[in-house]
Amino acid sequence: MQLIVDSLKFSYDSVEVLKGVSFKLERSEILGIIGPNGSGKTTLLKCINRILKPKQGDVLFNDQKISSMERRGIARIFGYVPQNANYDALTVFDTVLMGRRPYSAWWCNEKDIEKVWQALSTLGIEQLAMRKISELSGGERQKVLIARALAQEAKVLLLDEPTNNLDIKHQFEIMNLIRNLVKEKGLAAITVLHDLNIASKYCDKIIMMKEGRIYAAGEVDSVITHQNIKEVFGVTVSIQRNLGKPHIIVLGI
Repeated sequence: MQLIVDSLKFSYDSVEVLKGVSFKLERSEILGIIGPNGSGKTTLLKCINRILKPKQGDVLFNDQKISSMERRGIARIFGYVPQNANYDALTVFDTVLMGRRPYSAWWCNEKDIEKVWQALSTLGIEQLAMRKISELSGGERQKVLIARALAQEAKVLLLDEPTNNLDIKHQFEIMNLIRNLVKEKGLAAITVLHDLNIASKYCDKIIMMKEGRIYAAGEVDSVITHQNIKEVFGVTVSIQRNLGKPHIIVLGI
């Protein structure tokens, strides 16, 4: 499995947000997208699965252009986990069942129900099935949205700040879950992250964005450097090693 993002450009009216973004991703890899606010990270995710239509460029999955696919075909490839999803009126089961929409009509069958229970079981949240989304904690909500992507049988997970508004324990719980799913099921994941240390710990590759362009990309050690962080984020850092990975301590502006 291979995903190729080729020269994506996107504008909101006259404001150019993406300025020719290209990269490749393979099976069982986690790609972290980092960068300051307004650098185009979320827009990039939405262009990959054509929630937004790029002005230029294309995305290829196993050499097939995403732009040539129908919406249902795209949804069988990409499972999108947004920052905020307002499903408060729905139960957990119904929310995960929405992931079966690319395979079903407006009614569900036995296979759809089986896939929902499999996804809930994989994430260990079967006991929440009949709870309303509005009753859940932030960490539980994230698990439900990831379960929806699993029920969708997505090949590539697109996660927009999956640790946002979670405490430290649940941040690591969610990232461990994502890593295990990607490695064990042979998926790929692209995740927008603000915490550079989480990106360093969990990602196989990193893209550092600045003003709609890729400033640096590659293995963690080649991207997470003093100079890159200073140039992109405008802060001075100390970088130490922790379990073989760079660990960033911010010293000041």
